[in-house]
Amino acid sequence: MNILRADNYDQLSKIAASKIIEKVRANPKATIGLATGSTPIGVYKLLIEDHKTNGTTYKQVSTVNLDEYIGISRDDPNSYHYFMREQLFNHIDIPLEQTYIPNGMAEDFLLECTRFESVIHELGGVDVQLLGIGQNGHIGFNEPGTSFKSRTHVVTLAESTRKANSRFFPSLDDVPTHAITMGIATIMDSKEIILLASGASKAKAIARLVHGEVDEDFPASALKLHKNVTIIADIAALQLV
Repeated sequence: MNILRADNYDQLSKIAASKIIEKVRANPKATIGLATGSTPIGVYKLLIEDHKTNGTTYKQVSTVNLDEYIGISRDDPNSYHYFMREQLFNHIDIPLEQTYIPNGMAEDFLLECTRFESVIHELGGVDVQLLGIGQNGHIGFNEPGTSFKSRTHVVTLAESTRKANSRFFPSLDDVPTHAITMGIATIMDSKEIILLASGASKAKAIARLVHGEVDEDFPASALKLHKNVTIIADIAALQLV
C-alpha cells in the first residue's frame, strides 16, 4: 500500500481529486467507483470546480456507488441516490443513466444484488474505486466478520455504524438497519483503490490497517492483498502510524 500524507482535509481532497481527474482525462470512458459520507465531499467539490473551470468532461464516464440503504427511496434526502445527485451528479455533465447505485427499494434484493454485479461486469470492472474507512474497519457497508469472498449483498448494519451515520438523520431510530453493499471481493476486483481517511477518529483504524494482520474481523485489512491501493490521509488520521 502506498501512503500519501496530507497536512489537512483540504489537501487530502486535492490529492484525491487530482488522481480522479487524471484518470478521467487519460480514459474518458473510465468507470469510477464512488463513496458517500462526509469524507469524499471535498473531493466532489473539487471535481465540480475543475469541470466548470477546466472543462473536464464526464459524458462517457460511468460511475458505480458502493452502497445504499434499504427502505429509503432514491428521492429521500437521506438516500445515497439523493446524496450523489446533490454533491456531484447535478453539477457535472455525466448522464444520470451512466450512474449506478444499488436500489434500496427493490422488490427482490437477491435479484438486485445479482443485477448490480452484472452492471459492474458489463462496464468492464471499476477502474478506480474511492473508499472511506469506518472506525470498526468497515469498507462499504461490509461490517467485521464479512467474508473476503463476498459479492454485492444485503447487510445488517452494526450499531456503531448506525450511530456514526445518525448525524445525518433526525435521530438514531431513523437510521436504517440494513443496506445493500458491494462485497469485499467486488471491491477488490477494482483495478485501483483510493482510501481516504481524515481526522483523529480514524487514527486507530488506519494504524490497524497499516500495521495489523489480514483478518475478516477487520474488513479493510483485505486491502493489504490488493496490488494497487493508495491511502490518502491527513496528519490526524495518521498520528498512530
